[in-house]
Amino acid sequence: MPSIARRRLLSSIPALALSLGTRQALSAVRRVSAVPGGVARIPFDGTHPAPRVRLGDARVLVMREADAWIAHAGIALSTAPGSIVKAEAERADGVAESVEIEVAPKAYAEQHLTVAPGKVDLSKKDLARHERERAHLAKVLRTFTDEPPATLALQLPVQGTRSSSFGLRRFFNGQPRSPHNGMDFAAAAGTPVVAAGDGRVVDTGDYFFSGRSVILDHGQGLLTLYAHLSAIEARVRERVPAGQPIGKVGATGRVTGAHLHFSVYLNATAVDPALFLPD
Repeated sequence: MPSIARRRLLSSIPALALSLGTRQALSAVRRVSAVPGGVARIPFDGTHPAPRVRLGDARVLVMREADAWIAHAGIALSTAPGSIVKAEAERADGVAESVEIEVAPKAYAEQHLTVAPGKVDLSKKDLARHERERAHLAKVLRTFTDEPPATLALQLPVQGTRSSSFGLRRFFNGQPRSPHNGMDFAAAAGTPVVAAGDGRVVDTGDYFFSGRSVILDHGQGLLTLYAHLSAIEARVRERVPAGQPIGKVGATGRVTGAHLHFSVYLNATAVDPALFLPD
């Protein structure tokens, strides 16, 4: 039976600042912190091949950094501050390691809106469609390919103003809704939307909430989603370099105006895109 090593990773562990000097430095996520919607950095011994790391039943991205392996684990927005999440690692030396991650608090903005009930509640037909699409997208977002991304530093997907931040908690008529799981960019309809990093198209479609959408796989569970497009200019299984146009800003899906919704996922978990984007 393999030995099991256990350790605690504090939420206050210092993060590495992003430097554009080397590929090694580029593997560091900016402003890393183990908070709801954040990313925890978990270091592992670099003298052995890369460990296989899981958070729950999802694989975690692991990249080389200097003389160590670093796992980048996405923490779900729904995780309660003060709780402990466990990452399980299978090391090449035969040791199974369990790492406890202490989740620190983070306050996100709130927005309270009063709207007509018909604009909030879905009909049975729309709800059934949404449930089918949610199951499909959940499967797509669990995509995991072994090749790691060349970098975790992403570029802006569109030229526009950031109009809504990740984690925004909306209340309609006093009832809480799911927190915003991405970042919105206000831009005119037809503005080009580009791949935020080198990747492979794993899904395109026209969905009830997100409208015309594209999802890119950048490697080892790092995915990006581009929603509400007026046009899609990419095909499933197509490889696209960073900066290549993949669509155009639109107002498709359940929205009130033209903008781009941009989400970033690690281990099938939506995390704050600001951690990966330039200021």
